[in-house]
Amino acid sequence: MTEANAPKPGFGPGPEPKRGILDIAPYVGGKSAIAGVAKPIKLSSNENALGAGEKAREAYAAAVASIHLYPDGRADRLRAAVAKAHGLEPERLIFGNGSDEVFALLNQTYLEAGDNIVTSQYAFVAYQISARACQAEVRQAAEPDFRVDVDAMLALVDGRTRLVYLSNPANPTGSFATGEEIRRLHAGLPPHVLLVIDEAYAEFVTEPEWESAFGLAREASNLVVTRTFSKLHGLGGLRVGFGYAPLAVEQAIDRIRLPFNVSVPGIEAAIAALGDEAHQKASRDLVAEWRPRLTQAIRGFGFEVLPAAGNFILIRFPDERRTASAAHDYLQSRGIIVRGVGGYGLPDCLRVTVGTADQNRAVIDALSEFAAI
Repeated sequence: MTEANAPKPGFGPGPEPKRGILDIAPYVGGKSAIAGVAKPIKLSSNENALGAGEKAREAYAAAVASIHLYPDGRADRLRAAVAKAHGLEPERLIFGNGSDEVFALLNQTYLEAGDNIVTSQYAFVAYQISARACQAEVRQAAEPDFRVDVDAMLALVDGRTRLVYLSNPANPTGSFATGEEIRRLHAGLPPHVLLVIDEAYAEFVTEPEWESAFGLAREASNLVVTRTFSKLHGLGGLRVGFGYAPLAVEQAIDRIRLPFNVSVPGIEAAIAALGDEAHQKASRDLVAEWRPRLTQAIRGFGFEVLPAAGNFILIRFPDERRTASAAHDYLQSRGIIVRGVGGYGLPDCLRVTVGTADQNRAVIDALSEFAAI
């Protein structure tokens, strides 16, 4: 064997990963760059177009003086601030490196090989990834008209179901379940099944039929509600999320949670963000103004835009000539990055984050040009 053909260190077959791990498709985030474009308009990841608020940025900068110290493992100051902001019991809060970690911790705590989770057809893929890593089955209920079907979800529940996940509002469709539907779903579950309601986009909802599940969770022994600081508060890069859970669930998860899973800058910026009501209002107002304007304009070009309750819209391109792929490429040629959602089973759709006024006008102008092709 020549030296050139000799095996390279670290590139041998090595140990086999746990069964099923290599069958999991890795999560692919929204693109952030276009070759040859110095400053593209990035509308692919549902980030806050206004960024983080001034108070959060100042708190982050001040935290630099303490980054040589480990954070408080229980995030007690953040725990108290979240509890006060949402009227929750602090001891029932679970903090994570984004709400994604809360989902992973729930799956790790409650799933064994042969168990299953139930979710909906177009649900956020993070629920599935960590469930499959626990060698659990993932069952997905069909979503007629791109909305969750509570009865279809309940029909998939059996004796090996341990968790049911529902995004409300949903990503990537933008649809939402009503308070009545959430209550009916919870009432239909046996006590051994934990219902997880992901409310990452809750603060952008304006429809009166929507309700937070915090109130229902307060009295329930099998309901968890999750939130994130990545959307309204603009702290996606700091990865801070939390869940409101029954005390027994919090105590179980606390036994396996890594000891310092929320960073010092993350804790400080999140506390400051909770107190920045002006930034929260500006962020909500931007979405409330531009989500319907984008929807109306794009529908006027002949494309379908699904009703949306988050800080994004989902556009369908059913035309055989003006496809989602062609629209994606055309937008990129204009320096605009949006999200293809073929990985969610929606190859004829693009998801577009509501941006700043100038960014939204650029999207409208580009799609107007594309429609005329």
